[in-house]
Amino acid sequence: MKVSENQQNIYRLSASDTLFGFKQLLPISIFVAIFGGAFGLAASQTNIDHTATVLMSASVFAGASQFATLELWKGSHIPFFSLFITVFFINARHILMGASLYPWLKHLSPLKRYAILLVISDANWASSFQAFNQQKPGIGLLFGGGLALWVFWVLGTVLGIYFGYMIHNPYALGLDMVMACFLLTMVVGGQKNMRVFTIWATAAISSLLAYLYLPKNSHVVVGAFVGGIVGFLWKSEK
Repeated sequence: MKVSENQQNIYRLSASDTLFGFKQLLPISIFVAIFGGAFGLAASQTNIDHTATVLMSASVFAGASQFATLELWKGSHIPFFSLFITVFFINARHILMGASLYPWLKHLSPLKRYAILLVISDANWASSFQAFNQQKPGIGLLFGGGLALWVFWVLGTVLGIYFGYMIHNPYALGLDMVMACFLLTMVVGGQKNMRVFTIWATAAISSLLAYLYLPKNSHVVVGAFVGGIVGFLWKSEK
């Protein structure tokens, strides 16, 4: 199928687009660095050496699951199976995030496509998905924004290892709400119709119920899964 010139602009990935995406996500990345510092501090208090801590942030790049693994990393024996299951379920939402971006990423070469997916997170996914739905270029937001988040997460981890004692309690300052507020603005700025409302409402309700009655962190997977199923069954009108 032939791709129009306008569609080619939406699917493009250039250095300027990547730089634009990097700059756009720079403000939220600063807050990510603070939590990276909190992780670096927490990791330094376990039996993980500093090099392994930085390598974990650079290769895994998943804050919630990295914090969760610290609880399993204590002691001389590491329960690898439990660690694997914990990381998988906390990050299972990335399966749905990747699937939602497939209509746009499929036009890229496999090398570019999977390089971009390496730095996908909630913030750059939400920004790029909003841009795509508005028929605007979003690949640069996805990749450049992801690089910004990744760089500051790793930088924050390094600073946390050596200067983490200065971060007493980031939650007391309300910094844990920054990402939630950012994602909320993406939702409010997106499409507004009964289908979108139903998807978000069912995802929120199911996530809340899972938080109350199911094992810890399962609400993330349940909410994403239920919302994804509703969106799949209720096709959008062309």
